[in-house]
Amino acid sequence: MKRILFTIIASFTLFAQFAFGQKANSINNQDYSKASVSIRFYDRTMYYPGSKEDNPIYVDVAITNKGTDTLRFKLADDRMFSLDFFAYTIKNTTLPSTKDLVIKRSTNQTVYFRELAIEPGETYSFVENVKDYIQIDEPSIYYLEMRFYPELYKSKIIEIASNRLSLDIRPAPSASSSSILPVENKTTSLLKPEAISPDKVVEQTIIARQKSLWDQYFLYMDIEQMMVRNSEVNRKYKNAAADERNRMLQAYKADLMQNKIDYDIVGVPERFQIENTSYSQTEGTVSVLEWFKYPNFSEKKRYIYKVRQRDGIWQIYDYSVTNLGTE
Repeated sequence: MKRILFTIIASFTLFAQFAFGQKANSINNQDYSKASVSIRFYDRTMYYPGSKEDNPIYVDVAITNKGTDTLRFKLADDRMFSLDFFAYTIKNTTLPSTKDLVIKRSTNQTVYFRELAIEPGETYSFVENVKDYIQIDEPSIYYLEMRFYPELYKSKIIEIASNRLSLDIRPAPSASSSSILPVENKTTSLLKPEAISPDKVVEQTIIARQKSLWDQYFLYMDIEQMMVRNSEVNRKYKNAAADERNRMLQAYKADLMQNKIDYDIVGVPERFQIENTSYSQTEGTVSVLEWFKYPNFSEKKRYIYKVRQRDGIWQIYDYSVTNLGTE
């Protein structure tokens, strides 16, 4: 009787182990050959080396089920345990990982994750900052690639590679590195706007103001549109004759030079930093942090310059200012 009971228990044990093994295999043997991972720039703009907060590189990650069966995978709450970004130089060397990424992966900790299921034809997407993963210190052209680990980083023997993107990292803009203006102050008759990018337009305009080079300051500015931002002035301008309009424009420029109106646009920052540039073929915005020095403190402001392109030349036609406090 004991032998029969032992045989029955053993049989149940073997059956349970077999059933558990079958379940484990069904998870571990998930077919990822029909899973597609793609990346694209979320809001393509000007990218520079340095801080991930001031100049992030946002990439949209899309995981698509191109098969006929349900695709199941794990996605960590902290996505550093689910994917990697790699940036290659033209010599095929790889940029280093960030210190935060290395520390996280080398520290013993519990990794929380969700098990997701995507039906055939469906896509799951999210946005990541590349600078959370890669240390980018030098301007250059890199080739960006992502690898997704459907069973998390510790099981990265299973990985899915994405497409490659061309990542153009430009030299970080600064007042000291942008002292070259179109022409010298004494040769104003030769001044001509050039087909430069929106961030360079704003950068050169601010530097010209720092140096009180008024002709260069107005070079990339749509004075007419700046003036008619005032609704009362706009009404008078529309009703004026051609000669009167020209007089109004010249008077507006003179008032700007004497700091009588629009104090924010003619303010002279001690230093500035372009934090973000975004534009289409005809319209764009340039976000700039500017610091203004006073006897006992510095005031920090964020300027949003609106630009548009006419005949290949970008011009500033509007702006807004946000006070960010004192330092």
